[in-house]
Amino acid sequence: MTQKTIFKRIIDGEIPADIVYQDDLCLAFRDINPQAPTHILVIPRKEITSVNDLADEDQTLVGHLYLVIRHLAEEHQLVSSGYRVVVNTGADGGQTVDHLHFHLLGGRSMQWPPG
Repeated sequence: MTQKTIFKRIIDGEIPADIVYQDDLCLAFRDINPQAPTHILVIPRKEITSVNDLADEDQTLVGHLYLVIRHLAEEHQLVSSGYRVVVNTGADGGQTVDHLHFHLLGGRSMQWPPG
């Protein structure tokens, strides 16, 4: 049996998180190591390892995740100043948890390239 990721354990309620949004399809919570004043992780409840593992049937789910991100950006007053959405994929892409997740970062000026 595959060991649960930390995100699956949060979804299952085994690990506490500062949850800012949840519905039947996803969960959003504050990152425990924030890289900006606002740093929220948005994850699907469905276990998908990374962007590489998305199936055609996940199209609606991914659209939903982006609409949740937009809602959270509005709720956290990031729309007028701007924000960044990051999805890391694979080791070289900086992915450290094998569960698809989106970083919503805002509240400060972002640099380019991100590094």
